[in-house]
Amino acid sequence: MNINQLMQQAQKMQKDMKKSQEEVSNMIFTSKQELVEVEMDGNKKVKKITINKDIEKDDIEALEDMILISINDCINQVDKTMENKLGKYANMMPGLF
Repeated sequence: MNINQLMQQAQKMQKDMKKSQEEVSNMIFTSKQELVEVEMDGNKKVKKITINKDIEKDDIEALEDMILISINDCINQVDKTMENKLGKYANMMPGLF
């Protein structure tokens, strides 16, 4: 394989990685708990929080915990999706991911 072929292969891989990152960025990840639902985009920006309207004042502490759980769950979903989409490139470029 000559250097030009290697460069073309690297450019294609870079283009494919960017496309995969853009796909994940445009996805919406949702985590629904008993009292709350959180939506987050692939850039880990919270887009929407929906709180169950039947909540009682005694449930506020539980609600706070569920919001944290939901946000962290969405972050984990984004990370796993990105890892699945970009993981194939890790074998090609050790130490990159």
